Amino acid sequence: MPRFFSNKRLILLLVGVIVLVALISFSLRDRQNATLPEQLVKDVVGFGQTLFSKPTHFLTGTLSKIDGILNTYEENKHLKARLQEYASTQSELVDIKADNKKLRDIIGKQESLRDYEPIQATVISRNPDQWEEKVIIDKGTEHGVRMNMAVITANGLIGKVVLEAKFKSTVELLTTENPNFRVAAVIPGEKPVFGLIEGYDAERDELIMKRIDSNFDIKEGQKVESSGLGGIFPKGLLIGEVTKVSTDDFGLTKLAYIRPAANFSMLDHVMVANRLSKTNDGTDGKDSSSDEGEDES
Repeated sequence: MPRFFSNKRLILLLVGVIVLVALISFSLRDRQNATLPEQLVKDVVGFGQTLFSKPTHFLTGTLSKIDGILNTYEENKHLKARLQEYASTQSELVDIKADNKKLRDIIGKQESLRDYEPIQATVISRNPDQWEEKVIIDKGTEHGVRMNMAVITANGLIGKVVLEAKFKSTVELLTTENPNFRVAAVIPGEKPVFGLIEGYDAERDELIMKRIDSNFDIKEGQKVESSGLGGIFPKGLLIGEVTKVSTDDFGLTKLAYIRPAANFSMLDHVMVANRLSKTNDGTDGKDSSSDEGEDES
């Protein structure tokens, strides 16, 4: 009996080998087309792969989209911050360009100051109730500022110092309504025309030049400057230009309306003119303090 089973195992082994060889021969005979078992196996495996791959691809794509949205949000937030920074930088650049232009104008004006020493100053305060009358600057007696010194911008004369302190001073503007505020002025030409800037027409937004000899012929567009005859202001500071000429109330003298050269509504960088020439009493204007008060006639 044991021998019989041993022979049976040998026979099964041989049959298996034969079948395996036959299958190998059959599969090698045509590799362009899959066999039926292979097709079944491939179809079953492919179906399983499809069941797992589609949800996996869907989940992977969704996560990728969420990640993209989060990245886009962060990038958008970063770009907005950069945009705000860019806008702020642009605003600062505009201010810097404006300040640079004003300072360049002041430097250009400073080069032509032969009769007085300029003291650079900045407007630090302006009372809304006295907007057209007074401003406060950040320079005082410690910096050489004295009473009645002329104050100018790069465009022209704006007023004079009426109150001095150690580190700041008060400047009264040409547009003041103070009747005692006068500036000796001249209209340059072959025959200079002299007069006084005294008064301000708020409706026309112009200065008034009075006490002009009626024999002189004045034309619109002529320039008006400080004459220097008052002994306080240096000569040649631009005040403005003539826009209209008429006679005074008594018809004895002429008066002229002057459009100011300086912009009184936008005052920031200014210069105090420390006059170096000799005053009427023979003293050095740099070291003396005038006692003429408000009247420069």
